[in-house]
Amino acid sequence: PGDMHFIAVHAPPDKEDNPAFIAVQQRMMAAELRVPSLLGWDLQRGFLLQEDFGDALLLPALESLATADHYYHKAFSCLQKMQSMPLAAGELPDYDRARLLDEMALFPHWFVEQLLGYSLSDTEWQMLARLFDRLSARAEAQSQGFVHRDFHSRNIMLLDDDELGLIDFQDAVRGPLTYDLVSLLRDCYVHWPQDSVREWALAYRRQLVAAGMFVPEEEAFLQDVDWMGLQRHIKVLGIFARLKLRDGKTAYLDDLPLVIAYTLSVAARYDDCREFVAWFEKTLLPLARQQSWYREVAL
Repeated sequence: PGDMHFIAVHAPPDKEDNPAFIAVQQRMMAAELRVPSLLGWDLQRGFLLQEDFGDALLLPALESLATADHYYHKAFSCLQKMQSMPLAAGELPDYDRARLLDEMALFPHWFVEQLLGYSLSDTEWQMLARLFDRLSARAEAQSQGFVHRDFHSRNIMLLDDDELGLIDFQDAVRGPLTYDLVSLLRDCYVHWPQDSVREWALAYRRQLVAAGMFVPEEEAFLQDVDWMGLQRHIKVLGIFARLKLRDGKTAYLDDLPLVIAYTLSVAARYDDCREFVAWFEKTLLPLARQQSWYREVAL
């Protein structure tokens, strides 16, 4: 179309899996999701010409509960379309136990040891291993389907027609039902009252039920959301620390306090996480409070 803008992307084939990106893009477009159109590509040299969605992220538009409610329900429609896409075995990588554990391993290495400078004892490693095993088992026990894997307000674009455009889906996997939902509702860049998060999660569950998808009862579904979010936030603590220490992206330190608050507030609800919460509050929080980036976040 004459009013469509395009952007040239250089994604070197030794660093990016461009065929996988194109396959996911075409799958999502076929499901009537708003993803950037592809005009052409040169896989050998790693060039893509794709539609430019502009620079209007969803995040700045989330200025109140009312606007969040408006856009989150639009996002639920996108999410349901993604999760309704049929996935044959092997079409996408599995978000399996090994992948989940590898992600959580970023937390002790990058956040605890590298950023906070704390050396873990054998007993502490074992405590973390027990928690990580429980979290990965709970994730694998959920219904599995398409997972965008980065479904939040900095990866959702606000388009001119007030619809939502989806980007950064190249790491899509086959994984737990609640992963993208909790990425949206417990976004690392904006937070909402816990009662609102609960109501949104249940609203999305009702949408899945109405669409004929299998979901657990309400309280079990909410626990799945909690445990999936805990896995994700433990991982993100490691990722944000790595982005600062390895990649020099210091802005992510400002987002660590909210992720810490999410981690502790959710873990504190469950007896299985009691030793982790006690250890974190006694050992890690005093070290975090000494950091220039730390602030208290009330959820």
